[in-house]
Amino acid sequence: MANAERKVRRTLQLRFTMPSADPTHILSFVNASKPFYEMLGGTEVRLLQNVDDPGKFIQIIEYETPETMETNRQRVASDPRLQTYLQAWRAMLPGGIEIDVFKDVEP
Repeated sequence: MANAERKVRRTLQLRFTMPSADPTHILSFVNASKPFYEMLGGTEVRLLQNVDDPGKFIQIIEYETPETMETNRQRVASDPRLQTYLQAWRAMLPGGIEIDVFKDVEP
């Protein structure tokens, strides 16, 4: 049996503010981008809306990726598919977008 490549679990968090509190437009974009999430190995995608400030949203994408891809994140970030996806996000979000990648901390 061949050795399976070690995978690491990551949580990608996108924080942004929409001009409107109506999530309809952003939900359609999230649903249309599912193939992109699958490319990342997305296991769960959620969209959260701030109850006190409804124009603020957080999209959370939890995924597993081969450890070698994680060590080459800058190369992945320059992938044309990812750049196209991010440009579409930025065009929709006049206030900009904050992107963070987290890992689980284990005892």
